Formats: sequence, C-alpha cells, structure tokens
Amino acid sequence: MKKRVYLTYPKEQVKEPLLYHVAKLFKVVTNIRQASVSDKIGLVALELEGEEGEIDKAIKYFIDKGVKVEPIELDIIE
Repeated sequence: MKKRVYLTYPKEQVKEPLLYHVAKLFKVVTNIRQASVSDKIGLVALELEGEEGEIDKAIKYFIDKGVKVEPIELDIIE
C-alpha cells in the first residue's frame, strides 16, 4: 500500500532526522516527492509504502514528535 502525506515540521524539529528514524524503526519505504526547508519550518510531501499497520505507526511517530501530518487528497505531485 502507498499513502501520501504532507508533513509540516515545527522549528524545533527541522534539524531532526525523523525520516531516517521512520525508515529504521518501521517497515516502510519513504519517498520525498517535494520539500522546502528553512531554519523556521519544514514542509515535505512524502510517500510512504508498506503494510497499512506499519504506515500508521510511522504517521503516529511523526505526530508524537510534533509534526503536523495531512493526507494528500489528489495526485497533484505525480
């Protein structure tokens, strides 16, 4: 299964390697489709591929770390 989400990193998390940790902790493949990062905010369009339960765990990990997660409704980045 694949799921696409927008991640909005708060200033405190911009420098943290959260995508690296998600790939190590959960059985998901991460694919950055688009990103914009500054000292104050990080915006990432991310595709997660794997089993639904693992994807859900990865998303919960982001949320627990203070990252806002929103689904991408349309495939506008294809």
